[in-house]
Amino acid sequence: QVYLVESGGGLVQAGGSLNLSCAASGRTYNPHPMAWFRQAPGREREFVAAISRTGGTTFYADSVKDRFTIFRDNGKKTMYLQMNSLKPDDTAVYRCAGKQTYNMGVFTTSQDYGYWGRGTQVTVSS
Repeated sequence: QVYLVESGGGLVQAGGSLNLSCAASGRTYNPHPMAWFRQAPGREREFVAAISRTGGTTFYADSVKDRFTIFRDNGKKTMYLQMNSLKPDDTAVYRCAGKQTYNMGVFTTSQDYGYWGRGTQVTVSS
């Protein structure tokens, strides 16, 4: 069993920055492909960014490309999402997810992921 806990969310003005963290724990944890998703009220869950097991490959949704950066520190069992130039449309609950595989690729659909954190709220005011 692997557990994920997000932190770092909060309220920020448009144009500001936040850095989200996703800490993993559990006896079966190994560096897996991971991702961030988000869901705003009344909207479907949306892919944000994904990262490979080593961190060498990343992929972003067009809506966040050049503003957000996903990275990980496997020694600390933690993944991050640095969010810059935030917009009100970025307001959502952000959840991290992991996929138990030794595949070296990245995955962008929620159905790919088998374990999830509970999420952290990000609110961007205009």
